[in-house]
Amino acid sequence: MDIIKAHRKIVILTFPQESVRKPVVCDLARRFDLTFNILKAQVTPRREGYMTLELTGTEDNYAKGIAHLKEHGIKITPAAQKITKDDESCVQCGLCTAICPTDSMVMDTETRTVLFDPERCTACGMCTRVCPVRAIFVEVENGHW
Repeated sequence: MDIIKAHRKIVILTFPQESVRKPVVCDLARRFDLTFNILKAQVTPRREGYMTLELTGTEDNYAKGIAHLKEHGIKITPAAQKITKDDESCVQCGLCTAICPTDSMVMDTETRTVLFDPERCTACGMCTRVCPVRAIFVEVENGHW
């Protein structure tokens, strides 16, 4: 049996007015077998839409889903950032665990240390804002932000 590794990407979608009311994101699940997690969404007063999605599926289905979005005039921008935690600088205060929406930052109750699971992290950046010693930071593709 072949095991196909899931392809996971975070993308930022920009919808033109004519695409805001179309169910193109739902099509990603129905037509392309992609799982999506909406991290952020907004429709402006001018009816332009912005959405940050985490997409998971096979690489082939991901490519087909992205092509489908582009066919509907949706601009796709990869979210080329990730969160990094400096364990040596961390004071284990746990503030990040209280604000993390994906539970990628959790407190180990036995050791009283903050554990970070980068696979669960969606790079929302909320933890970076509350870290009192700046042990958590956002990295972009070409280095630190």
